[in-house]
Amino acid sequence: MKNISLEEFKKLDLRIGRILTAEPIENSKKLLKLTVDIGNEKRQIIAGIAGVYKPEELIGKNFVVLTNLETKKFMGLESAGMILCAESDGVPVCLTPLKEVPPGSKIL
Repeated sequence: MKNISLEEFKKLDLRIGRILTAEPIENSKKLLKLTVDIGNEKRQIIAGIAGVYKPEELIGKNFVVLTNLETKKFMGLESAGMILCAESDGVPVCLTPLKEVPPGSKIL
């Protein structure tokens, strides 16, 4: 893996996002459509975590979100960001803060 500079890392806009809504996407076993509060706005993010998390257990939870990722379409739905996850035995595990912080808080 190639190292990146601190300046390159600083280009990433990582923030805390709170899940407001979560719903399965028709004809998909992996994707969930999320509405995420990132402080100054609410965004739709499509996340491949449906096989691990039920929509109702995500509502109100805070996760780390990459907010300045180019938008992309999944199954015809636009995704404007990415919920960050670690991989454990091939399963995504969403990253979440240990303490309560407001949506939009910048990750340093």
